[in-house]
Amino acid sequence: MKHPLQEMMEQRRNGVKCGIPSYCTANELALEAALLRAKKLNKPVLIEATANQVNQFGGYTGMKPADFYQKVQKMAEEIGVPENHMILAGDHLGPLTWQDEPEAEAMAKSEELVYQYVRAGFTKIHLDTSMKLADDPEGMLVTETVARRGVQLYKVCMKAYEELKKEKPEAMRPVFIIGSEVPIPGGAQEAEDSLEVTKPEAFEDTVNTYKRCFKEAGVEDGWKDVIAVVVQPGVEFGDDQVFLYDHEASKALCAKLKDYPEIAFEGHSTDYQSPECLKAMVEDGIVILKVGPALTYGLREALFSLSMMEKELVPDEEQAYFIDTLEDVMLANPGNWKKHYHGDEKQLELARRYSFSDRARYYIGLPEVQLSIDRLFENLREYEIPMNMLHQYMPLQYQKVLRGEISKDPKELALDGIIEFMQDYEYATA
Repeated sequence: MKHPLQEMMEQRRNGVKCGIPSYCTANELALEAALLRAKKLNKPVLIEATANQVNQFGGYTGMKPADFYQKVQKMAEEIGVPENHMILAGDHLGPLTWQDEPEAEAMAKSEELVYQYVRAGFTKIHLDTSMKLADDPEGMLVTETVARRGVQLYKVCMKAYEELKKEKPEAMRPVFIIGSEVPIPGGAQEAEDSLEVTKPEAFEDTVNTYKRCFKEAGVEDGWKDVIAVVVQPGVEFGDDQVFLYDHEASKALCAKLKDYPEIAFEGHSTDYQSPECLKAMVEDGIVILKVGPALTYGLREALFSLSMMEKELVPDEEQAYFIDTLEDVMLANPGNWKKHYHGDEKQLELARRYSFSDRARYYIGLPEVQLSIDRLFENLREYEIPMNMLHQYMPLQYQKVLRGEISKDPKELALDGIIEFMQDYEYATA
């Protein structure tokens, strides 16, 4: 069975300017929204888990790769998405979370990490060995070291795949993404003035060094499993800024793809780009568009709007107080936002609520916050939202309700806050 992403690459080589969004999230409502869209559009859906989110020690979600796979698979079965439309992926797989350890220990943990991802059934693997380890020499890592470590992990992945195939003969052969010239996962920590686009020669160096390292490691054909290289095409976001894609600034980089028709580019931090910018990226060869924080930002935005309507409709003593609950939980557990947000107390409060970096996503799934969301939904089912108020607080959803595309059920309205962002990617990649 051919991998859906390889089929997409064949279409590209035949002149079709197609692409695919990559939804990097562990949030249940965001996952549900992605699966609902896959069913509605009858298209494959690409869902990613990141190394610090899901790993052999549980990550910050408490899930190992097999747990995440089974969770998404169960949701897909319940929603009615066929297994061959599911592409589960591992993002930044390598020593991301073990950078303070020497190479021997960090790479041993990285091997176990990628082994568990592939063994669980993940079929798109981003090999990211770009980070310096405790015993690396001073200065930037040389491409040779990055590629050598990446190929080391590739060999472990293929060992895991061969084992999986014995149990499940129809198991899809994984495809690989290399390179990592991107900002830190989740957006910039501080305001920036400009971004540097990956230099064409840096891209070529990555490709040629990897090809040579595959050959030297005795797995020359491994290059055929690589479908894309991660580059920085000049897109990023921070607390309240978005760097929009500039076709001219990326022209020289994207022109280099003509020399390598077997691969494309993967773009990270594409959150909050306009639909037109996303489409231009796909047309220029940046065909895998990673999006994460924007999904939970859309959810948080919708939940805030629902909370405003609850305040108008529901007696004080019955309200869920979602906004207050989220703030209290973030203040009690500042570890996931403190180093990312800056300024005085008021600026920090505003960032916790409205930052594009959306560090609130680390808290929305916590039990006390989830209870508040459930109560919010229950309240707005009991005290029905009038159309005039929906127009005031959720004008985009009002139009969809008016056209009969969605109902006024509060959960459906919240899901549509996520889907609004997804539709920009669907437009760009169609």
